[in-house]
Formats: sequence, C-alpha cells, structure tokens
Amino acid sequence: MIEWSRVNELRAEIGEEDFAEVVEVFLEEVEDVTGRLRAAADPGRLEADLHFLKGSAMNLGFAHFAMLCQHGERMAKAGRGEEVDLREILQGYQMSKAAFQSELATRMAG
Repeated sequence: MIEWSRVNELRAEIGEEDFAEVVEVFLEEVEDVTGRLRAAADPGRLEADLHFLKGSAMNLGFAHFAMLCQHGERMAKAGRGEEVDLREILQGYQMSKAAFQSELATRMAG
C-alpha cells in the first residue's frame, strides 16, 4: 500500500524538518481535493483532479492510492468519467493514509 522506500528516499533528500512539512502540505491538499470529489465531483475537472492526486500520491509513496487515481484518470481521459469508482478511490486514500500514519513514527524512529 505504501512504498516505504520512496518515503525514506524523500526524507533523506529533503531532511526531517522539510519532510514533516511536505507530509502536512500533502495531507492538506489531498484532503481538499478528496473532499471536493466526495461532495460533488465536477466531470469537467475529474481528470485533472485525479492527475493531481496521482502525482501527489506517487511523490509520497502512496502506491496503491496512486494506482487507483491513475486508473480513474485514464477512464476520465477516455470520456468514461461517469464510470470512475470514486468511492474506491476515496476509500483507497483513507486506507493508505491510515497505514502511513500508523507506521510512520515506528519506521522513522529506527
């Protein structure tokens, strides 16, 4: 679900303090977009929203969530936005976020 090698790589690249800030900004921005999708997905923005989520997820190692967003993005790009399973994508984010937050402190302590 989480690609911890990517998390560790990013943390090493930018340092502990900046890593904490990146995580905070990531969660804020993704929560904004997922909240908008949950409330009322705009078919005209769906592809762009999913593209943004995919890129953000890949950057922080949320591999499963990124894969779900990529699949939805491709469907939206092909004109099949109404077939995108937003519930699955949103659940994928919540599960990834929970796994990330529960394991982060333990993994970063060592």
